[in-house]
Amino acid sequence: MARPSVRDVAERAGVSVGTVSHALNHPERVAQPTLDRVRAAIDELGFVRSEAARRLRHGGSSLVGVLVHDISNPFFTEAARGIEDRLREDGRIPMLGSTDSDPERERELMTLLAGMDVHGVIVTPSASTLDNLAVLAGRGIRVVLMDHPPISAELSTVSGDDVAGARAAVAHLIELGHRRIGFVNGPLTVRQAVDRRDGVIAALTEAGLDPEGALTEIEAVSGGQGFTADAGAVGAAALLGGDPRPTALFCANDQLAIGAMREIRRRGLSIPGDVALVGYDDVSVASELITPLTSVRQPMREMGAAAADLLLSADGAVRHIVFPPELVVRESTAGK
Repeated sequence: MARPSVRDVAERAGVSVGTVSHALNHPERVAQPTLDRVRAAIDELGFVRSEAARRLRHGGSSLVGVLVHDISNPFFTEAARGIEDRLREDGRIPMLGSTDSDPERERELMTLLAGMDVHGVIVTPSASTLDNLAVLAGRGIRVVLMDHPPISAELSTVSGDDVAGARAAVAHLIELGHRRIGFVNGPLTVRQAVDRRDGVIAALTEAGLDPEGALTEIEAVSGGQGFTADAGAVGAAALLGGDPRPTALFCANDQLAIGAMREIRRRGLSIPGDVALVGYDDVSVASELITPLTSVRQPMREMGAAAADLLLSADGAVRHIVFPPELVVRESTAGK
């Protein structure tokens, strides 16, 4: 059975082909009763607009590539929703991919997107992103970096201040009287891990504490993956097995903190009585845990929407947007 065409929709709705085209591409220009008839005809016929035909008419794709480290990470899931909501306003659709912070995987995905002539790409970069971007630049595809500070004069960016966020988290623990602090970090090949470590060191130094004596830290990995709950449990086990044991743990994201919480409880320790705990990102589940988690909030959905805004901007000007972090104190450090 042949696919229904625009002409079929026009005949069913009793309008011209041009009116159907306007209804698809500029619905605001079509009277509401006419628009309702066209949409009813589309539903009845099961009409699906051809992306290839759209590109031929308008010279561009409705698809936007979105490449993040790991889409299963709640931070990126929430940011991707912000991207999707903003793209939808412009009639565009995201294509999501996880790079796993692997430069080869990132290049593979960028090559695939370039071959599809996507409208643009929003990417959370790896260490080799600038080299890999040549694949997209050769096709004139616009790129915006998300969750990363500026690394090129030619690329717009959206980021949070990871140094300030980590500094606030550890300063909070110091204010509560903690002087033996464990830091469960992700791999230092990831920029966020480096910046958050810098914030930890800054907070200790500003408080007059020697990081060598006050801090124990680990790059936690489990099953080859960092920034996961399992990695957090592994990292917490290593730090809590030390002598003397830390009285507080700061984790570089909430997934790590959830794993650390599991390990603390497995050892029969209380939170925050025996071990205070702070995470990072303030994902939606953080406030719903048995012991609600103190965390550094990042406006994840807003960051995604801002990245999409930059990509869709008509002037194409390079801009840099930084979202300030906010420490949200809950029972995992403050008790009841």
